[in-house]
Amino acid sequence: MVLESYIKPITAVRKPWQLFFYGFLIASIGLFMGYWIFRDKADLVMIFLTTFACVPLMFHAIRHEEKIDVILEEETKMLKKHSRVLLFYTFLFIGITFAFVLWYVVLPTDMSQTLFKQQITTIAQINAPSAAATTPLTGQATTTSLFNRIFFNNIKVLIFCILFSFFYGAGAIFILAWNASVVAAATGNLIKLGLAKYAGIAGFAKVGVVTQTVAYSFSRYFLHGIPEMAAYMVAGLAGGIISVAVINKDFRTEHFQKIILDASSLLIIAIAIVFVAAVMEAYITPILF
Repeated sequence: MVLESYIKPITAVRKPWQLFFYGFLIASIGLFMGYWIFRDKADLVMIFLTTFACVPLMFHAIRHEEKIDVILEEETKMLKKHSRVLLFYTFLFIGITFAFVLWYVVLPTDMSQTLFKQQITTIAQINAPSAAATTPLTGQATTTSLFNRIFFNNIKVLIFCILFSFFYGAGAIFILAWNASVVAAATGNLIKLGLAKYAGIAGFAKVGVVTQTVAYSFSRYFLHGIPEMAAYMVAGLAGGIISVAVINKDFRTEHFQKIILDASSLLIIAIAIVFVAAVMEAYITPILF
């Protein structure tokens, strides 16, 4: 009840930047509670605890968006209203990610390895080149095959977000928290490697190197990571709106067609964002980093 009352749903939608601090708080508490109570399974338990703390907020936000679909007539006005919830999700994702990155970097290595064990395994699987994604002579991944692998994998996650939101209401938050932890593990590992490389530097030069390393690490994954999360949350919002409409029995009214149209528009937007994010990850990020 304490975490649930920390920020009100209406305040969260009107002032989405506050969700950064809320995300940071609940992720930090979930991480230490998971490690303290279920140490061997802390890598997954901390995600569940973080998700649980978000459920009341997400439920009220999605229910509010479904009411907007019923009231508003113009699709453009609906999408404009939904954009506030997208900011809501984005700041929450960034806050959760920052918390996980911080604790991944500052905690002892054995503790961070336990807390992010499954996430580290997932990163290794993602980075492992598949046979379909490599050239037959060199074994190196081609850019086109890399794009295809990234795009279709993200589409699969997108579908999960829709299904989770439809069947579990705020279920897409679990996907958000999980992906935040994976991005955090990758970012935190890059920061640790960078800091270890320049460990011998002292004074103001070290401050500059630390700042540069942190900025580089976050940019490396946030450049395409934030659009991906935005796409997942747009899809989750679409699934959640339909779920609430079914619960409220709006499918029996004339408003249901409008709700389906809005959800379809959100889904098309989500797919477009996933496409852009895949282009950035496959073609732009390797050039910049």
